[in-house]
Amino acid sequence: MGVPKRLTEMQKRFAEFIVFGGPDGPVSQGEAAKLAGYSEKRARQEGSELMNPRLSPLVAAYVGKLKEERLKKFEVSYEGHVAELARIKELALKKGSFSSAVNAETNRGKAAGLYIDRKIIKTGKLEDMSEEELELKMKQILDDYAPLLNAKTVEGEAIDAPKVSESSSPQTKESSSDPQK
Repeated sequence: MGVPKRLTEMQKRFAEFIVFGGPDGPVSQGEAAKLAGYSEKRARQEGSELMNPRLSPLVAAYVGKLKEERLKKFEVSYEGHVAELARIKELALKKGSFSSAVNAETNRGKAAGLYIDRKIIKTGKLEDMSEEELELKMKQILDDYAPLLNAKTVEGEAIDAPKVSESSSPQTKESSSDPQK
């Protein structure tokens, strides 16, 4: 009997339902077979056979091709991302929505690496440490992260690491935009 040389219309519909889903979202192999027009009694078995590359190599290859095309269509690249944010910013400015325009421009800057989000997670209790222990811990942290703190930016300007002086007091205030603090 041999392997068929091309896909039938039902096989194509089955593959499209597998990749793109049905009217209510993603579907199983059996549901895709039913929607494609296969018998309801054998839908689960047909779906399994159609997805088996040994039994239906053309269908499996077509499903793979459709998935690849779908991924390429929705692929995010740096250039496309920044261009889309620029387009959104321009549309927001035309509508007078300055907040949205600022957000789009900020996100473009983040994508370009102009902003660095830094979070410090504290473990243990700082209140239990002496002033000397706090000083040593701060120096250790600065030494550990010196390569990051002294990194060069895209424009070649050095980012200065904060200095810890011997007379610094552990009673410094931290500002936060978090209303919970």
